[in-house]
Amino acid sequence: MFRYLMILLTCSLLSGCVSCPSTTVCFTPRENCTSLIIDSMDHAKKSVLVQAYQFTSKPIAQSLIRAKKRGIDIRVILDESQVSSKYSVINELFRQKIPIYIDYKPAIAHNKIIIVDDSKVITGSFNFTYAAESRNTENLLIIMGDPLLVEQYVENWKNRQSQSKPYEPE
Repeated sequence: MFRYLMILLTCSLLSGCVSCPSTTVCFTPRENCTSLIIDSMDHAKKSVLVQAYQFTSKPIAQSLIRAKKRGIDIRVILDESQVSSKYSVINELFRQKIPIYIDYKPAIAHNKIIIVDDSKVITGSFNFTYAAESRNTENLLIIMGDPLLVEQYVENWKNRQSQSKPYEPE
């Protein structure tokens, strides 16, 4: 009987969830994942943390710059390959006084993560590049309403930042 009541209680709690996690998924090339990222940046209220392996997407960079101009705290960690990448947006972001850190420690910093307002995680195979949007088959997952999951991503971001070096153009 007790076991049955616990199952009923669990089911009723889950169905009456006040802040249940929600997800949005996007697949390229048939869907526009860049627009989902830009929409998230345009609606950010306090902070955006980025970790990127490749970052050449001018539209995404422009959305971060707009957010910075609105007073949003923007911080970016990039793989060391972006320092010498011909098409990287690193210097464009740097000129806008967006703090950038270079993750030199691992073989490659292969993350593709954006954390918005400590409440939304954007992740997946989707690099922040034109090729990811138009030529590759990629996936993007947006997760909202799961504070414990977001906290894990924020902690990982802080850990990677602590092992990275602030970017200074040569």
